[in-house]
Amino acid sequence: MDAQAKNVIIEEYKTHEGDTGSPEVQIALLSERIKYLTEHFKTHKKDFHSRTGLLKLVGQRRKLLNYLRKKDIQRYRDLISRLGLRK
Repeated sequence: MDAQAKNVIIEEYKTHEGDTGSPEVQIALLSERIKYLTEHFKTHKKDFHSRTGLLKLVGQRRKLLNYLRKKDIQRYRDLISRLGLRK
């Protein structure tokens, strides 16, 4: 992910001015990387080292989502609806 795409995601999910580390921003950035790796595996089926990294990213996102759910349930619900994580 290049810096420009990263800045677009940060602008979309920030909670206040200068925000780069809120759970919403972190989860959105992780989700974008997870989407990229998922597409990568459609063509590179035997790339097991990157698959390990993907599983770590998914676990990290899950931890951040659990934290946000405990901290503020409304922010959690808004975020999962915006990202489309739950079907």
